[in-house]
Amino acid sequence: MGIDKKTVEGVAHLARIELEPKELEKLSHQLEHILAFIDKLSVLNTDNVPPTSHILPLNNVLRKDETKPSLSIEKTLANAPAKQGNFFVVPKVIE
Repeated sequence: MGIDKKTVEGVAHLARIELEPKELEKLSHQLEHILAFIDKLSVLNTDNVPPTSHILPLNNVLRKDETKPSLSIEKTLANAPAKQGNFFVVPKVIE
């Protein structure tokens, strides 16, 4: 598949970037080489290869979700500068 300068210009317009004529020529050649490499990869048999999201085996490092008791309303509002009933009072930010 050939990538001409007009195609690169269209993609550059969509990406909202300006390219000089020399850059258009260079990018069209680079994109052509990338697509040729992808065509080579499409020939490979990947039937027994599991899909991966990362090349290294990663494990989730987060702790497990556990239900714990929450703070009481009194402790939660203890240092509030202003409160009304069980709620914080904050200044109005919408005009």
